[in-house]
Amino acid sequence: MKMQGHAPLGNARFLLLAALLSPAFSQDAATPPEASVKGRAETMVVLGTATPVPLAESQRSVEVIPVRGQALAAESPQDFLRQDSSIFLEERGAGGGQADIVMRGGSFEQTLVLLNGFRINDAQTSHHNLDLPIPLDAIDSIQALAGAGSTLHGVDALSGVVDFLTAAPDHDSLFLRAGEGSFQSNEETLMAGAMRGPWSGRVTAERNFSTGFMADRDYRNEDASGENWIGSRLGVTDLLVAASDRAFGANQFYGNFPSWERTKGWFAAARQELGPRTVAAFGYRRHSDEFVLFRSDPAIYENNHIDGSWQASLRETLAVRKSSALLMGLEADGDSIRSYNFSGGVRTFALGIHARNRGAGYVDLDLRPARRRWSVSAGAREEIFSGGPLAVFSPELAGSLRVAKRVKLRASGGYGFRIPTYTDLYYSDPSTRGNASLKPESAWSSDAGVDWAPSAKLMLSATGFYSQQHDTIDYVKSAMLPNPYLPLGCPANIWCATNLNGLHFVGIESRLTWIPKPSQVVRVEWTGLHGAQSALHGLESEYIFNYPVQNIHASWSWGLGHDFVLLNAVQLAQRYQQTMYPVWNATLTHNAGRFRPYLRLTNLSNTGYQEIAGVNMPPRIIMGGFAFELGR
Repeated sequence: MKMQGHAPLGNARFLLLAALLSPAFSQDAATPPEASVKGRAETMVVLGTATPVPLAESQRSVEVIPVRGQALAAESPQDFLRQDSSIFLEERGAGGGQADIVMRGGSFEQTLVLLNGFRINDAQTSHHNLDLPIPLDAIDSIQALAGAGSTLHGVDALSGVVDFLTAAPDHDSLFLRAGEGSFQSNEETLMAGAMRGPWSGRVTAERNFSTGFMADRDYRNEDASGENWIGSRLGVTDLLVAASDRAFGANQFYGNFPSWERTKGWFAAARQELGPRTVAAFGYRRHSDEFVLFRSDPAIYENNHIDGSWQASLRETLAVRKSSALLMGLEADGDSIRSYNFSGGVRTFALGIHARNRGAGYVDLDLRPARRRWSVSAGAREEIFSGGPLAVFSPELAGSLRVAKRVKLRASGGYGFRIPTYTDLYYSDPSTRGNASLKPESAWSSDAGVDWAPSAKLMLSATGFYSQQHDTIDYVKSAMLPNPYLPLGCPANIWCATNLNGLHFVGIESRLTWIPKPSQVVRVEWTGLHGAQSALHGLESEYIFNYPVQNIHASWSWGLGHDFVLLNAVQLAQRYQQTMYPVWNATLTHNAGRFRPYLRLTNLSNTGYQEIAGVNMPPRIIMGGFAFELGR
């Protein structure tokens, strides 16, 4: 399809998509319906552990970000990720469009993105890893694990893991939201949930669009999902189906071109408890990417990529004494791609037609004595790949020690790895060349930290971390030839994919939470990072040296009474060899009752800045609207 743009879809088509998905089903990796009804006494962590544990007992550096009940204060899930200073978003615009995640200095390709524990990472290019198929209002919480996570979560979990979690509804409800704002932006949401005995379900649909803050930066996003949870004697059955459609002007996204892009995808998954100890799961994701280099004349150059991936897993948890557990798991995954170029009306291969599979087995022993003063977790994973003898062994060791009632020490170390995307391997155009000989990249990572809560009103934590990478995948170029560190045959001034060695990072993460009054919460997070630059050997890097050397996030939440909440948030970020910039956001929301007005002020400071070189971020944006909820 060759098009210069898209008008927003009509309401009829939008509501039809929601209705079609209403009988579909969803799965939740953590919360069965009965747990939703009873409520949560503690915040539970599912990342980096053999079994869910309270956040206060986690051995790893994990951030738990609540979403449900706060969605009016955000435009997209990416807005919530900015609360964690260990996460740096490389976003290309407003509306929750294309964005990349950087954690602890790793490239945007080194973070694994999950949805209820299922892999969302894109086989074509990691630029689409945050192309989430579910609406914002369908998300219950987000968990972010900093550091290697390949032992339990597999390939791509080199510098961190981010899991977007849903949960079953706890009452019948109908929720509607509508808002308008700057640059003719518009957003709408429809969500309905219900409970009947052992069954609960929810259908959600949303869309947002804008003419853009500059030429060729318009966007139109649509998402819809259907979820069901069904309890039986065997256990909870969780099923999910979701779909997304995003079109956006891509001016300057990949160079000095007035481009246009459209991505579409759907995702389906099933998770079944087989008694209290065993869980089986299967998921499938299909994603397409249409890219036009010159929006005004698609015939000059156009790419079409279609990739699919499947995943299956079986987990068994055995009790070891009263409070310890042994987790054993088997996984199988596969992905494939069909990719073509169109130039001057002639179709040729872009990335071509490829497929690959892999399998893995892993164990994790989690020892937690009854008094819980200390805990130790040790795990290992063996992953094998099709098409060769390649196998990767990923060990991990973590532990915690409570030296006082309010002081906990923790430390962890592990191995993470990533295989190249199809773009890394095969993509070529006049300015870029892939490399079919790329090796997988890997890293040994370690961290140590302390969590201290001197009172119920004050909590502090600090973590120091170090990672040593091997065969890091990046695109490099040089104006002068020859250069022995360039791939063979790489011309001057052309970005060529290659493996780099000698890259390592050291840094510190800190967090302070202060509750001066029951109605107020103050949070300050700071992450400082230093990386070794010798790995480049005088070459110019496209991706791996875009990390932030300073990332500070400060927020103040104030409950004004009558369920109104005022939130002020300021981010101070400084990318490597760039000037620090501030971004101030503010929201005023009414989070309870039948009518819920809201107001969002994004980039209130009107800062001109770039999170990716050459791609301007939006100026000040004002968005306001109201939500309406009926429920019992």
